[in-house]
Amino acid sequence: MKLGIGSYAFAWAIGVPGYSPRKPMSAMDLLNITDELGGEVVQFCDNLPLDSLADSDFQHLVRTAQSKGITLEYGIRGSSPLHIQSSVELAQRIGSPILRMVPDDEFDHPSSSELVRRLKSLVTYFERSKVTLAIENHDRFAISDILDILNALETNWIGVCLDTVNSFGALEGPEMVAEILAPHCVSLHVKDFNIRRMDHRMGFFIEGAIAGSGRLDIPALLKRIQSVGRDPNAILEQWTPWCESLDKTIAHERDWAQKSMEYLRRLF
Repeated sequence: MKLGIGSYAFAWAIGVPGYSPRKPMSAMDLLNITDELGGEVVQFCDNLPLDSLADSDFQHLVRTAQSKGITLEYGIRGSSPLHIQSSVELAQRIGSPILRMVPDDEFDHPSSSELVRRLKSLVTYFERSKVTLAIENHDRFAISDILDILNALETNWIGVCLDTVNSFGALEGPEMVAEILAPHCVSLHVKDFNIRRMDHRMGFFIEGAIAGSGRLDIPALLKRIQSVGRDPNAILEQWTPWCESLDKTIAHERDWAQKSMEYLRRLF
């Protein structure tokens, strides 16, 4: 298990809809920051895709990662077979052992049976490419849905990208997610959080936290995954809160990443 940083650890610096940084973080910037903070893996996801890079920039990124001894991983949003196939090819080009996938995109929200149909046609493709598909637990699919999908596909080349917070949207907490999905985990998103009552007392608010400072029991999470013989790379992600302005929020995000990696490095 290696420790790394994902592009969603720096979502504000890269840019989220409606918030555009003056100089968005680039793929090379993320690689350099990961190296600076002591990470061994960079996971580029759909908010920082590599397929739009010029070939010279792409090759420079791969060569620089190799020179620094950093593993590159790739992730996408959307589950159309053509999109998956082209993304697997890109994953091969950067040496990524996995392709993390969120099944939905903006216009397509497949049912679990439709997702099985799409992926079943690609099983031999994953086997030939030696790239494992990592389906991320997202808020629309319950854990039981994900297990049904995996059981229907019956292949070691499709597993789970286990995210520690997303499943709150399906009313499932991280302990349940880790307990049930750990045997299928091929990628791990470490995202700490806090839950607090709102100021008016009418409801609760789930928000991000610096790794090790929130409600997520990270040592227990790692122990559970290792106890079932899984060895995925652990990727830091963050839900950094808004801080008055975009510039301040980006600075806050960077500070959180540094403190999170300082804590996580002690566990590896």
